[in-house]
Amino acid sequence: MSALHTPEHVLTGKRAVVTGGASGIGAAVARGLVGAGAEVVLADRAAEAVEAVAAELGAEARVVDLSDPEVAGALGERADVVVNNAGFQHVAPVHEFPPETFSAMLRVMVESPFRIVRTALPGMYRRGWGRVINISSVHGLRASRYKSAYVTAKHAVEGLSKTIALEGARYGVTSNCVNPGFVRTPLVERQLTEQAELHRVPEAEVLEDVLLARSAVKRLVEPEEVAELVVWLCGPGTSSITGASMAMDGGWTAH
Repeated sequence: MSALHTPEHVLTGKRAVVTGGASGIGAAVARGLVGAGAEVVLADRAAEAVEAVAAELGAEARVVDLSDPEVAGALGERADVVVNNAGFQHVAPVHEFPPETFSAMLRVMVESPFRIVRTALPGMYRRGWGRVINISSVHGLRASRYKSAYVTAKHAVEGLSKTIALEGARYGVTSNCVNPGFVRTPLVERQLTEQAELHRVPEAEVLEDVLLARSAVKRLVEPEEVAELVVWLCGPGTSSITGASMAMDGGWTAH
């Protein structure tokens, strides 16, 4: 994978917070933001992994379990850029979906992002600049069977993002969603086995025939592609891009 094409120094002096920063999209975004000059705080509950990524990048690691929203707010202190990326998946029919898992997923993917941004906004408003970027999903725009909590959470963060965009516009704060299809991450790799069981097909067929069935581009999105878009949204010439949902789904939502 080639290096990110990030503009050097464009974020020098800016403090960025990235949740779910131990691997996948979060780690790729952190690399991009550091490459653009930002001071980066990585938050994740996987202590060893997030500390390793932070050490590699010269970033700050925060070991935080975002299923407890009470601890989330402090992450937003002094943040100029907030990238809400943390999340997890559970696949089951609605009538069999564990209520405690449903609640935990909404806490991680909706309430904790709200708490982080709520803390960050006053400082952004005072400084007249801020970027809130929510890593949503194609499932923030479309539904799929067996993913009731994930679809609900992603639709909710879309609404939160748009509200932040409307309130923050006069203060120089933008808020957008990035909506990838299936990204090459540990979360998606775990889904291959789960989907194979649910759809009763060999695991080898799941990727193209199930996960990418509605995508015109028959490959996974790479984490670095998502990171490129996130960093671009923090750069020059993007102050009018707010309240948007930016699909990176290989044409899924073109249907």
